[in-house]
Amino acid sequence: QVQLVESGGGLVQSGGSLNVSCVVSGLNFMLYEMAWYRQSPGNERELVAAVTPGGRSRYGDSVKGRFTVTRDNAKNTLSLRMMRLQPDDTSVYTCSARRLVSGSGPGVYWGQGTRVTVSS
Repeated sequence: QVQLVESGGGLVQSGGSLNVSCVVSGLNFMLYEMAWYRQSPGNERELVAAVTPGGRSRYGDSVKGRFTVTRDNAKNTLSLRMMRLQPDDTSVYTCSARRLVSGSGPGVYWGQGTRVTVSS
């Protein structure tokens, strides 16, 4: 059974920092690109950051220079360091795993999400 379990969300003041993590089980972590997405009410889901098994990362325009995504392949863990947070960063942050090679079963898995609230 594949599981993606996020943790670390919470309330932070504007300008502050927060880390969120995602622990993955039930799949071969090295075959998946890992990513963080976020979605707030009334808005479409948007890519926050993604990282390949080799460590190549990409970011959404709104978080470039403020957020850093990392993965620990030995611990099947994805992390997101968020700095200089703004109220517009308030959202539910969800971890996803996208398979990079063909295979059986779903190509993408999702976690349940962790809520981040930035107060002004």
